[in-house]
Amino acid sequence: MASTSLAPLTTAFTIIILTFLNSSITVSASAGICYKSIISFGDSLADTGNLFHLDSPSSSSDTPHLSLPPYGETYFQHPTGRCSDGRLVVDFIAESLGLPLLPPYLARKDTSGSLDFLEGVNFAVVGATALDGSFFRERGIDNPATNASLATELGWFKDMLQSFCKKSADCKDFLQSSLVLMGEIGGNDYNYALLQGRNIEEVQSFVPLVVQTISSAIQELIELGAVTLVVPGNFPIGCSASYLTYYQSSKKQDYDTDTGCIKWLNNFAKYHNQVLQSEMNRIRELNPHATIIYADYYSAAMRLYRFPNKYGFKGEVLKACCGAGGPYNYNSSVPCGYQPATSCDDPSLYVSWDGLHLTEAAYRWIARGLLEGPSSTPPINTVCSPASTNLDPRLAY
Repeated sequence: MASTSLAPLTTAFTIIILTFLNSSITVSASAGICYKSIISFGDSLADTGNLFHLDSPSSSSDTPHLSLPPYGETYFQHPTGRCSDGRLVVDFIAESLGLPLLPPYLARKDTSGSLDFLEGVNFAVVGATALDGSFFRERGIDNPATNASLATELGWFKDMLQSFCKKSADCKDFLQSSLVLMGEIGGNDYNYALLQGRNIEEVQSFVPLVVQTISSAIQELIELGAVTLVVPGNFPIGCSASYLTYYQSSKKQDYDTDTGCIKWLNNFAKYHNQVLQSEMNRIRELNPHATIIYADYYSAAMRLYRFPNKYGFKGEVLKACCGAGGPYNYNSSVPCGYQPATSCDDPSLYVSWDGLHLTEAAYRWIARGLLEGPSSTPPINTVCSPASTNLDPRLAY
């Protein structure tokens, strides 16, 4: 497997942690609300239930594993369609801005259209890709989760606007007062190929196409009226239990000596992120009135792998909390939720939830890095600038 040689990204952190995490990030009533709503696109890192409503299983045997316990156990006490034990980054951002958790757009089908989405709406779908499904079918790459792509989600968004706004000025006002979260999206474009054995050279050729698709969507949203957009990069996939299991190697040089993550996979993630950031700079120049915030998911997650004890992660940092055994407690044939997979006693001690996604505890730290820095450029809260925030002091840096 050829490796991609890229300069490592380094970030210094100063962290003070007293005890770890069991309350939400909130905004005080006197602070006011910086944005009137949040509009979210993306994949399983952001989906708050759309896959639940996309297709109804024809039998119990077709029930998606993420719709079964122990998903959702930490915060909701039941599965919600989120790929975690609790809340996601988008949930913590909503809470920090004094907004309700985002309802999935497709839930309107099961609520007789009673959802008004005035304070937020989520179009993200588990398994969604940036590129259309035809791109992967032409290359013999299977998407086992959904046919939804970023274009699908944008189509839903524009359908909503048509019924939501009486005139175009209303839509612009709505978008100008909204925070738009562009994913994360694009990770599955690589995951499906890499976890089906495609070589890194082929998958690396996808990167410009993926980034251009994300860029075009951002430009279209800006032209519709969006002025503040958060654009996440890719996670360090070389630290994912799924990749560590699939690409398990006897070659010590394949692994980072500090973290145990696979170096060439993380180099690939950094390559995607560098191309994405370069494109974001181009879009900023074209749209000087818009604020485009780069969300550095890579560094936000990487510090958890480098300094797990400082963040309260006492479990095996690369091992999934919920799984069916193996060196990293991940088995693609027996995902979390299906027997005989079992869950750890305390997910807050783990970074990885099910081998593909992270725990609520990990997402909380990532959200904090985006809201206050150092994991976003600029930090979301510096753009929003509320008068005062009431953040749990146990989360302080």
